Amino acid sequence: MSGLLAGKRVLVTGVLMESSIAFHTARLAQEQGAEVILTGYGRISLVERIARRLPKPAPVIGLDVQNKEHLEGLADRVRELAGGDARLDGVVHSIAFAPQDALGGNFLATGWESVATAVEVSAYSLKSLAMACLPLMKEDGGAIVGLDFDASTAWPAYDWMGVAKAALEATSRYVARDLGARGIRCNLVAAGPIKTTAARNIPGFETFREVWETRAPVGWDLSDPEPAARGVVALLSDWFPRTTGEIVHVDGGVHAIGA
Repeated sequence: MSGLLAGKRVLVTGVLMESSIAFHTARLAQEQGAEVILTGYGRISLVERIARRLPKPAPVIGLDVQNKEHLEGLADRVRELAGGDARLDGVVHSIAFAPQDALGGNFLATGWESVATAVEVSAYSLKSLAMACLPLMKEDGGAIVGLDFDASTAWPAYDWMGVAKAALEATSRYVARDLGARGIRCNLVAAGPIKTTAARNIPGFETFREVWETRAPVGWDLSDPEPAARGVVALLSDWFPRTTGEIVHVDGGVHAIGA
């Protein structure tokens, strides 16, 4: 078998719809030779239906990153599916959520409970997921890749999700620091905006369209998640053996261009 991920097993979280970056990451990972396991939250039957649209149907594990029992049992669930060869070579963190009152221009009025939820689900969960998967990442290490949205700018309407993404970026660096001795790399792909289910729930999302239409040097298609997914797959592969704690921008170049 040939391909960037030949012989590897990858856990991909956050597959909800076929339009998601996570779905296309799973698809490309399979096309590049990986065995893929998915996790889903809430509507598991929907995730299972989406999983059947991959080149090869992938098993789905229910995972709520705010549920301690789910996290503590994740390694055993993977072992049940994988049999004797219970290892993970790669983990994709594609998990983010903020309550509606934490978005849409309500920044100064948002209460701590909503902020705490956004930070726990969108940032702290990277550490939680890494630790849950650690028993399955063998001596030769592996790769953890998270999906990010550039947190260096205060975006209109993004509010506390922007703060949570900044926390995600810092968390990734500390995970990279503390797991590096085990050969585990941790990096992020800062993707441009994609018209996913999650994105449509962000008030003012159309503002992002205007920014990317005018500032992306090589252009950006909000309906095409594949460029970001390719970035994730590349970082999962052995072609970045000494890259960790990095944020790779796959955003058409917007991050480099002033307003």
